[in-house]
Amino acid sequence: MTKVYGTGAYDFKRHRVAEYPVEVASDVPERSPEQKPGTNLSNSITLLEIQRDRLTKIATANWSTAIGDSSKPAPLNRELVKEIYETELLVKGGLKPVPLQRVMILEVSQYLENYLWPNFDPETATFEHVMSMILMINEKFRENVAPWACFYDRKDVFKGFLERVLRLKEQEKALSIAEKTNYLLFMINAFQSLEDEIVSETVLKLASLKSWHSLSFGRFQMELCRHDDLVKKWKRMIKKEAKQAKERGELFDPSNMLEVKFLRNLIEEFLEILDSQVFPQRQCNNNDDQLVDSNTFGHVDVACVLYCERFMEFLIDLLSQLPTRRYLRAVVADVAIVAKCHLSALYTHEKGRLFAQLVDLLQFYEGFEIDDHVGTQLGDDEVLRTHYSYFQAFQLLAFKKIPKLRDLALANVGAINKRADLSKKLSVLSPEELQDLVCNKLKLVSKEDPWAERTDFLIEVMVSSFEKQQSQKEAINALPLYPNEQIMWDESLVPSINYSGEGCLALPKLNLQFLTLHDYLLRNFNLFRLESTYEIREDIQEAVPHLLAYINSEGETAFRGWSRMAVPIKEFKISEVGQPNIGEVKPSHVTAKVTFSISSYKAQIRSEWNSLKEHDVLFLLCIRPSFEPLSTEEAAKSTVPEKLGLQYVRGCEIIEIRDEEGTLMNDFTGRIKRDEWKPPKGELRTVTIALDTAQYHMDVSDIADKGAEDVYGTFNILMRRKPKENNFKAILESIRDLMNETCIVPDWLHNIFLGYGNPSAAQWTNMPDLLETVDFKDTFLDANHLRDSFTDYEVSFLNPDGTENLHPEPPFRIKLPKAIKGSSHALPGNRKSTTSSIMDDGSMVDASLERDRLIVEAYVPPDPGPYPQDKPKQNSVRFTPTQIGAIISGVQPGLTMVVGPPGTGKTDTAVQILNVLYHNCPSQRTLIITHSNQALNDLFEKIMQRDVPARYLLRLGQGEQELATDLDFSRQGRVNAMLVRRLELLDQVEKLARSLQLPEDVGYTCETAGYFWLMQVYSRWEQFLAACEKKQDNPTIVKDCFPFKEFFSNTPEPVFTGQSFERDMRAAKGCFRHLKTMFQELEECRAFELLKSTADRANYLMTKQAKIVAMTCTHAALKRKDFLQLGFKYDNLLMEESAQILEIETFIPMLLQRQEDGYARLKRCILIGDHHQLPPVVKNMAFQKYSHMDQSLFTRFVRLGIPYIELNAQGRARPSIAKLYNWRYRDLGDLPYVWEQAIFRKASVGFSYDYQLVDVPDYHGKGESAPSPWFYQNEGEAEYIVSVYMYMRLLGYPASKISILTTYNGQKLLIRDVINRRCVPYDFIGPPSKVATVDKFQGQQNDYILLSLVRTRFVGHLRDVRRLVVAMSRARLGMYVFCRRSLFEQCYELQPTFQLLLKRPDRLALNLDEVTPFTERLVGDTGRIHFISGIEEMANLVNFRMHQFYQAPFMSYNYNQYHSGQEAPALGEHNGQHTNQNITVTNEGSSGANEDGEAQINGYVDHQNGGLPHNGGSEGKIQMTSENDGEVTRMEEGESQMASGNEELTRMEE
Repeated sequence: MTKVYGTGAYDFKRHRVAEYPVEVASDVPERSPEQKPGTNLSNSITLLEIQRDRLTKIATANWSTAIGDSSKPAPLNRELVKEIYETELLVKGGLKPVPLQRVMILEVSQYLENYLWPNFDPETATFEHVMSMILMINEKFRENVAPWACFYDRKDVFKGFLERVLRLKEQEKALSIAEKTNYLLFMINAFQSLEDEIVSETVLKLASLKSWHSLSFGRFQMELCRHDDLVKKWKRMIKKEAKQAKERGELFDPSNMLEVKFLRNLIEEFLEILDSQVFPQRQCNNNDDQLVDSNTFGHVDVACVLYCERFMEFLIDLLSQLPTRRYLRAVVADVAIVAKCHLSALYTHEKGRLFAQLVDLLQFYEGFEIDDHVGTQLGDDEVLRTHYSYFQAFQLLAFKKIPKLRDLALANVGAINKRADLSKKLSVLSPEELQDLVCNKLKLVSKEDPWAERTDFLIEVMVSSFEKQQSQKEAINALPLYPNEQIMWDESLVPSINYSGEGCLALPKLNLQFLTLHDYLLRNFNLFRLESTYEIREDIQEAVPHLLAYINSEGETAFRGWSRMAVPIKEFKISEVGQPNIGEVKPSHVTAKVTFSISSYKAQIRSEWNSLKEHDVLFLLCIRPSFEPLSTEEAAKSTVPEKLGLQYVRGCEIIEIRDEEGTLMNDFTGRIKRDEWKPPKGELRTVTIALDTAQYHMDVSDIADKGAEDVYGTFNILMRRKPKENNFKAILESIRDLMNETCIVPDWLHNIFLGYGNPSAAQWTNMPDLLETVDFKDTFLDANHLRDSFTDYEVSFLNPDGTENLHPEPPFRIKLPKAIKGSSHALPGNRKSTTSSIMDDGSMVDASLERDRLIVEAYVPPDPGPYPQDKPKQNSVRFTPTQIGAIISGVQPGLTMVVGPPGTGKTDTAVQILNVLYHNCPSQRTLIITHSNQALNDLFEKIMQRDVPARYLLRLGQGEQELATDLDFSRQGRVNAMLVRRLELLDQVEKLARSLQLPEDVGYTCETAGYFWLMQVYSRWEQFLAACEKKQDNPTIVKDCFPFKEFFSNTPEPVFTGQSFERDMRAAKGCFRHLKTMFQELEECRAFELLKSTADRANYLMTKQAKIVAMTCTHAALKRKDFLQLGFKYDNLLMEESAQILEIETFIPMLLQRQEDGYARLKRCILIGDHHQLPPVVKNMAFQKYSHMDQSLFTRFVRLGIPYIELNAQGRARPSIAKLYNWRYRDLGDLPYVWEQAIFRKASVGFSYDYQLVDVPDYHGKGESAPSPWFYQNEGEAEYIVSVYMYMRLLGYPASKISILTTYNGQKLLIRDVINRRCVPYDFIGPPSKVATVDKFQGQQNDYILLSLVRTRFVGHLRDVRRLVVAMSRARLGMYVFCRRSLFEQCYELQPTFQLLLKRPDRLALNLDEVTPFTERLVGDTGRIHFISGIEEMANLVNFRMHQFYQAPFMSYNYNQYHSGQEAPALGEHNGQHTNQNITVTNEGSSGANEDGEAQINGYVDHQNGGLPHNGGSEGKIQMTSENDGEVTRMEEGESQMASGNEELTRMEE
């Protein structure tokens, strides 16, 4: 049976790998000549430079090992470690805390894995050794490759290493600011890895209750008063610690404990740096109460600023995870860090903008609405009540003890809970009285704190403690959904593309755990909003420059150019501003009218503008270019908006669009009838738009309060975006709506979702309301299949009456035990290893040696009916035991997670879960969600081949057109099908009435048919049963008495034999079942008869009729509001490709229905995906790397240790190719047929091996190039790959069976260019099935894959092992990888794959004896190998083969002429024209040789489009080249020799 995996170190070691792909950037100041300004910096270092570098030489001498060399590590040379650290890794100030390029070279050379770690000893390791390890681990985090993987072999030593790190500050050596920053970054990374047990055991000690020893006495008392249960816990802890100290013979002094000192010391160090080192020349007087304008300070120490930013990030991380927040929030509040940061000079300095944003984020998390100790979210009411009771207590104290504050004590709370009012009331106190109040009476700050002397600090502490905070709901509702120009170009919120992972950002992070659902939604809301802002910013930067804005003679902005996506506005006016809703200040709605002209556009672009419709999002821009063009210097210094002349950006949503005559266009609401529609008139278009009310309110307030410019009078450009990329607003609205709702996630999923509690709590074995007996229908093909699926059980087959069944046949009902035994569900929630009781193959070693019984009931299904269409469709897949485990888990309530490695039948398993669920719970409804339309269509096509009636299936969204089926599964298509079906069924009813000699008008409507069923049909059936009951001994009684004989007279086979009562009775029941189904369908059609409008019918179908509703995650997010309004309901959720869906897009589909009586209806959640393949696409690097936005919910659940089932038998690829990636999975084997079928056993024609790594050297002196950042190309690999593709086509491989993949978009476009030049002109070669990037090809496969890895300097984003797994698992029969061997064989993460690849030669090995598409050679047999020396030889070979290809007709012509006694014409003489006889085939050159010898040879290769090498020249003609340095010699004895210069390249048999 199935293994279910979950927790344990082994898991995390494997899953937390290469989380986020990253591009490298170097900080080398000098640029190589080929590098253009603005390109990615990593171009400035070549592989050759790395190889010549002194670090590489040191590495080679001391620790570098080639692949496969597992010799012992070199002994440690401490002086060497010290020398490398001091000369290469230490930074003396400046912006960057590490010399990035030096660290990268050391990390790539495996300095950590092969030298620092094997030689690490916690007792004797030097300071430099520990710091070097910290830097290497930080670099792994920056590159997003498995940081802790190498430490698992020596866990105890790793514990020692962490202890050393935590005590590093206690050493005599003072750390420089850069070292402190690196140290802090290591701590941030450690606290972000709490799922790794080896890390969390040590670092979580720092966040324990012991840290409260460092609290000031007043704060300590206050915290204990709030939580009574902590008093007991504290006393127990003190007693235990005192006892331990006594046993050690020491005095009990808590202040020396690491847990007490660590965070407190870090905070003190930070405050000192913030106060005195950020502005080195500032002599600060702490007693000075005057706030100075910080921008008057001169020099800022940027290294200190970076340290302060990192420290804020560190505290935010601690307070945004419950395990660390619980006790540390009090420590942070005790020191009043936020107040001190607000008063620091850096907070208001221009260089401290990011720091200020981080301080605000810290303040938000410090006051987060949560009960820290219970972990429950506080509602708005609770927060308000707590605030008022707190304030009342303060007023009472003021009334009793402080006469000066009598006014404050007697004022109502509403009058003084704002910042300004409170400060004013407190200003009556003298500094001494204020200090006494804050430090002694309220005990908010310790008296010993040096800041306690400062009045401004004390007032800040008071105000921040007692002012009313805006609730999170109010804050989110007041936020505009569209970005404006300030957010768009704020680098700390929306960083540019080349974020390298070095600095920190003012962004929330998605990690393992969240404080509350509100916190989860808020982080996702902010990230999703900023990610869409980044995409909008890119679109604006693309569209605006094409408009060529300038200032005309009247001093107004005018436009010389035109842009496809942006058009000048003729007129803009605000038409209506609605009154605010009760309790709000912003208007309820703001509408405006925009007029623009489309006269300058061609027809196609006009139609794009004309197709704008309701709910589309547009952007209003104000452009004011500078009067004079910017000089080069000014342009270099200016920001993007300044270059574009962009002043304002505002978003809006279309309400309606009208043409020049005011006629409504693109109306989908039914206001315009279909037959009244006319094409739009004129060239002017007027759009009525809805503006963002929150943004409008902010803008109008700025005009009133600050005298700002009226933004809405300045717009002169209207911009649109591509519809597919423009759905961000609907998703943001969905998230905002979710924040305003309560009780949204089912109870059984709530804690797991936030990352707390027992990880296996939602597994089916721990759920109530299980299905005790499951009818598996057609899941099992026979009894042996069932036995093989439950090897841990003794299977007993019984008949329905309880007797033993000796010859069982499916279908089977199984009585499932409460916990499926053994390997299937070894609950991983407990820490004990389950491996001791489980054998590798999944068989149990049971102590009693007796296997439990599994009771299986084999029953005979009722006769489905006499017609062929009545027979149910049957499953033919022989599911593996693991797949059966997944099906069992999926059918039961709870959370099911299925990891499906490539080719393991994820979709088949999902479809069978749906099938079994439908039959066992027919009243329940299931929602299917996938990431792509393609996956949804695959799933749908397979469901249709199962026994689920088509009328219960519905497909929503845009992709249903691509379904490969005659049936239409869209809402409209299903409604039409139901109406057609209704007429067919009513015809049948009339026929039945005729057969019973009754009037035919019973088939007039579904209602009359219903009465007919009750009164006539059912009553006759009951009479028939009664008559048969009495005469069972008469074998012909059924045949004689059956009342509907005439109706069933047209069956293919006679219904009754008259030989056996039982057999005939079964057939009679089958006929009655046919009638019953018919009338049941009519009953379902009745609603469509009553509802008249198409929309009502479609909505009824979706909310009531359909049992299985499918859509993409994007559609679910866009239409959530509509689903809620219609009352959409579902019980089960199945998500395919869930490791490719963003967290929030996985979350929204769980919540497309309203709660019932405060409970969520969802009973099952089935997530199917593969976290070892690529994550969701996030375009901006910073959100991907800093905020982990590309983490899917599926991956997070796996990291949390939630049990999952991993499918373990692949049926896609040859077993040898599967080995290239199956090391990434636990025990991925092969299905039997990949060993047995001929297609997998036969070798690849023309190739010696079924997979190979082909080393591609520099081509024309260069390897990779990057014309722009991240746009990598490699011309040599492109030419080589295309030559190999042409070789395959000439051998007869179909083009549809070959795909060319690459890891970069630049290379994809280059390969397409080469194909267009060399292949497309020849119709018998043509383009391959696909040329795509690896990322885009995920989820697809082909027989043969040619893969280009492009890079020759740094490995780049292939270091993300998930990308490697996707690349290696796309091929079924042949995989050929073209790359630079010397680069990729060094890469530590990729070694398991490259070790296998490099066991074979790295020159392409061909079998030139094979010239037809068929071979009898087996896959292990290489045949006679011919090694290709390089790109040129491959091109020559292909050209020669083409030459032979063209000679075939000439040869047969010569043969025929010879036998008829005529002289043959010379080669190349064709149609009476004499052409160049000396045809040479080389790689370069363009002189035409056979001008009118057009390819007339059809069907010689495959019937697919195919192609040939073509070096320029006219399309469709043969272009062979003629040069002096090479020629084709005479044809001799069936062989040909081809020489290039004096060098013979090869001999080839013809």
